Amino acid sequence: MPGICSGELITAIAMTEPAIGSDLASMATSAIRDGDHYVVNGAKTFITNGINADLVIVAVKTDPSERHKGMSLLVIERGTEGFERGRNLNKVGLHSQDTAELFFNDCRVPVTNLLGTEGMGFIHLVENLAQERLSIAAGAVAAARQALRWTLEYTHERTAFGQPIAAFQNSRFVLAEMATEIEIAEVFLDRCVEALCAVELTVEEAAMAKWWCTELQKRVVDHCVQLHGGYGFMLEYPIARAYCDVRIQTIYGGTTEIMKEIIGRSLRPES
Repeated sequence: MPGICSGELITAIAMTEPAIGSDLASMATSAIRDGDHYVVNGAKTFITNGINADLVIVAVKTDPSERHKGMSLLVIERGTEGFERGRNLNKVGLHSQDTAELFFNDCRVPVTNLLGTEGMGFIHLVENLAQERLSIAAGAVAAARQALRWTLEYTHERTAFGQPIAAFQNSRFVLAEMATEIEIAEVFLDRCVEALCAVELTVEEAAMAKWWCTELQKRVVDHCVQLHGGYGFMLEYPIARAYCDVRIQTIYGGTTEIMKEIIGRSLRPES
């Protein structure tokens, strides 16, 4: 823990597998108890920090006959025999962040590396999922705000037909819509942060924030690229790089569809 807090150790959490994403309970990576060790076999993919991580928290099935109740978390350290890293995946965006495949072949992990309680891995994971989703929402709104800043600068400097692009009514309407939606998102996000600090944030509220704010980011960045014209398609402009980065936002941390499913399941008629 001291090394993690000081930044000396890089960590990763490995949940997603080649055949499963949102359906964690169907994971195939197993960890079978053998004396004082677990023997881990399986593969993970799309793992953030997978190449550089010193410690990887791996979601495994300690009881393959169970679904959610069979999941546990193991801390697997760099250099552990049977633990191999695959390629650094070539992503559309987020190029500064390594994302890797991980492989476990008869990887022996000490029982003392069990994180939390055996069979409670799924519960341990979902306990902090609301906070994770809220953090993604916060990043999305911040990115949308920055995209708007870049675009305001560009549209006031760039001229067409003898006047700044921002002077055209269509441009003003689009800019006004983006500014309004970002402001609304920030207000809701602030309310969610207050709820989180008060330990009152619900899973449904976090899901609302995650899907709405990330979809907003996609809309805003797309509009901003349009307002940049051809220059918006050039990677030397930050808005073009933002366009590459934004697409994953509605996928990782829980897809928009899963977020809506979480919210929809909770809705009942008012009594």
